[in-house]
Amino acid sequence: MQPVAHEVPSESALSDVELLDRARHASTELRRAIAVRVVGQDDIVDLMLVALLARGHALLVGVPGLAKTLLVASLAEALDLSFGRVQFTPDLLPADITGTDVVDEEGGTRALRFLAGPIFRHLVLADEINRTPPKTQAALLQAMQERRVTVGTSTHVLPDPFQVFATRNPIEQEGTYPLPEAQLDRFLLEAHVEYPSVTEEREIARRTTASALGQVPCVLTKSDVRILQSLVPRIPVTECAVALAVALARASRPSDPTAPKEVRDLVRFGAGPRGPQALVIAAKARAALRGEAAADVDDVRSLAIPVLRHRLVLSYRAEAEGVSDRAIVERIAEKIR
Repeated sequence: MQPVAHEVPSESALSDVELLDRARHASTELRRAIAVRVVGQDDIVDLMLVALLARGHALLVGVPGLAKTLLVASLAEALDLSFGRVQFTPDLLPADITGTDVVDEEGGTRALRFLAGPIFRHLVLADEINRTPPKTQAALLQAMQERRVTVGTSTHVLPDPFQVFATRNPIEQEGTYPLPEAQLDRFLLEAHVEYPSVTEEREIARRTTASALGQVPCVLTKSDVRILQSLVPRIPVTECAVALAVALARASRPSDPTAPKEVRDLVRFGAGPRGPQALVIAAKARAALRGEAAADVDDVRSLAIPVLRHRLVLSYRAEAEGVSDRAIVERIAEKIR
């Protein structure tokens, strides 16, 4: 029997303090629900929940077999959201994602009818997004930024909530295309999925070879998600936290006087204005998930790496020396206090 989701009353029925308590409780239940299917990866689940509440898109990076697809599918089930998966391939066309106009001849008359693509779902998994050419990748740009798509001369609004969780395999380079910086900048955060521990891998081997995987319980409804997402912008943020978010982003730009030597030597372009914006809204979402009444510098600092790393464009020297974007952000965070 499918468990019944816990309904959050309408936004006017609860105060923000009560909604914060609901958000904290919901985060605990969501982690427990996803754990029915996915072993470990607690940090990645936390980042996915941050992206969910902040109404942001997330890029999951990891080698095959680390349950990236299963994580997204399990989250969709726990939220009772419609789920669409797009397997990106070199021959994928933009219309395969957004949809297309088709000729409808019902009733003896001919008219164009829009046939919606898989992007018209609440939660969309863009699997191996770097396997398709830039033209097709660009089909996601308007959807991710404006939450609507234009096909022909008509613009179609996407469902609410709408979020993209994309996956990328970092070890296979043949037949892949780099993601445009403009598209990377539209992801709220980039989460790197690591190998499980020995104990977790034993549990994975035991659980996935059993007769059947557990059923993910439904924790929140679409209405609940909308209400909790609307709470996040209202959460206060300290001036120190805003100052830190801006300082971290500015220090990632080689031309800025606050940039450390590593940035001036190894970074071509740093984070743009979306960087501090993303840091602040993600910090608010993290505070909500913990039931905190305000976001502070600890929230900003804890999210600096996933929010900023993919916004840096490293130089050829950095690639030759094996310096990662994570190491650069860590150095920036050490200097900016």
